[in-house]
Amino acid sequence: MFDYLHAFPIPVDLLPHRLRSLLEPIGLDPGLRVEVCSHFELDPHGQDRECIQMAMAVVPDDGKELPLPIEWNHGVVAYSVPASDAKGASEKFCPSLDGHDYVIASWGSGSFYTFNLAEKVWMALGLTPRCIGNEEQRMVYDDLGLPEFNVAGGEVSGQYYWQSSRNISWVMSNEYLRRYLWMRGAIGVRTFFYERLMPDTRELRDLMGSEPHVELKGEGGWFLLDIREHRGGLLIQLWATVHAIKCELCENQTANGILWPGIDDPVTHDRANSIFDRDSVYLDDRFLEKYEQNSFYDSTPVKVHGEAWHCSPSYLGQWSFTGCRRVGRNLIRVSLRDLYQAKPEREILHTHVHAVGLARIAHTDLTEEHIVSKTARLAAELLQLGDHLSELAASLGIDKVASDLVHLSRQDIVDNGWLNYPQLRRLAQVAPLEMNQQAFLSRCKSIHEIWQSVPLGFLRRLLEAAGVPRDAITQWGSLKLFQTLLNILEGLDRSEERVDVYRNREAPQNWDARNPGISALFVCNELRIADAHDVGEKLVQLQQLGFDTASLRHGYGLALDFVFDRVIEAFATINRPFASIFRRTLL
Repeated sequence: MFDYLHAFPIPVDLLPHRLRSLLEPIGLDPGLRVEVCSHFELDPHGQDRECIQMAMAVVPDDGKELPLPIEWNHGVVAYSVPASDAKGASEKFCPSLDGHDYVIASWGSGSFYTFNLAEKVWMALGLTPRCIGNEEQRMVYDDLGLPEFNVAGGEVSGQYYWQSSRNISWVMSNEYLRRYLWMRGAIGVRTFFYERLMPDTRELRDLMGSEPHVELKGEGGWFLLDIREHRGGLLIQLWATVHAIKCELCENQTANGILWPGIDDPVTHDRANSIFDRDSVYLDDRFLEKYEQNSFYDSTPVKVHGEAWHCSPSYLGQWSFTGCRRVGRNLIRVSLRDLYQAKPEREILHTHVHAVGLARIAHTDLTEEHIVSKTARLAAELLQLGDHLSELAASLGIDKVASDLVHLSRQDIVDNGWLNYPQLRRLAQVAPLEMNQQAFLSRCKSIHEIWQSVPLGFLRRLLEAAGVPRDAITQWGSLKLFQTLLNILEGLDRSEERVDVYRNREAPQNWDARNPGISALFVCNELRIADAHDVGEKLVQLQQLGFDTASLRHGYGLALDFVFDRVIEAFATINRPFASIFRRTLL
């Protein structure tokens, strides 16, 4: 590719950053964001004056000499509107950059300007637009087939009245831009106007000789440079056309032939898809965060054959992981065959980043409970609590369905898993041992909120039926109400009573006593409302429950495990006397 930078008459070290970037070619890094259209203006009437008007043409890569220079058209593809005084006057109207296609469809009239990704580009690449903002509207294009977001984007429009209403910049993924050019057998050519008021330096004066104004042309006419004295400095104005992007794809990102921990040889698609391949790899479950935190994906945990929990993300029926089985607290085991089956290469490469070496596996308890299992145990206790509350209500003549009390349906979970329960999916999201304090407090809030659906009025009716004075509990929240219910149930269970003696006119003994059996629920509530200033005090309460706060120096993951286990045990504590009383009633 021609070295425009060093062929330009102004020394490289004097070139303004924006001008230098316009003259430099674009590399092959797929992560680059390439500017494909720009209307930039800075301080148009001051000492920092700088202006850019740039468009990118799609020029055939046919081995012929580049058609330079491309005719300048005010930095847009179409300027003003064609004259249409008679029928068919615009029949041959075909906007172009001097006969060439373009990446950004730009139109201007001197006062108003509009911009969008060219129709050929987004249709050839299968992109989908999104509009962002109100007055400051931007258009963004995504590849929803993968998905890949923000493939291209920029401002939709601008106005010009003595100065620009805003700067316009359209950028595009280098990978997608090069793919489009390659599909078209074309190169990307920048055609631009650049203006800058620069200090009066000896190097620029040498180019001007003794003249106050000079015009310089590049060999073959690829640029026209105008330098003139202006307001105590030197104003440079440049019209240029440069070959910016070759017809060459970015380096292919492929999972074919990469090495995996514990696998002796590089893994190819053919080997992984072989029915005889039984090799598996271990992944850190943080590979799931990408999918859990984006609503485009489905990352609902599923229990397979009533045994192991699988977490296999999928995307809108386009592709899916399979066989991602949870093992240990933060690991996922998946066979190479499942890992390589029908999904985008970049998703396989994403998992490769999270592959775990055998050294870590050797020192990991693969039977340790994971966050999904804990969430499932909590859901099971809440379902049981709903059944018990509904049954107790029925014995008192109150008609309440269990699913209306805890907002979980046992049959729905059997039929559809957690698909209809986003609160369970949030609770089961990745919880690394290195979890920070804020994430820990947020998860404690989610734990607390999942059981807050039980109506307070319903709980008060149950307690009133047992003889608890209504006036005493009118202002109580769910925690104290459940504590009172537990005190009553434990009293009945100790006396080996049946449910028919629950109704009472006298207040039960010790009905308002503190009950350590559900103290974890109170601590969890305190943690959910804690902030950075008082979280230390709340952690002391955790320590009083038996948690070793010294472990927090490594992160809050173990603290979350502790809270989960204690909250689950608290609901189990409520369910136990319920179960005993109902079992006794059936005898």
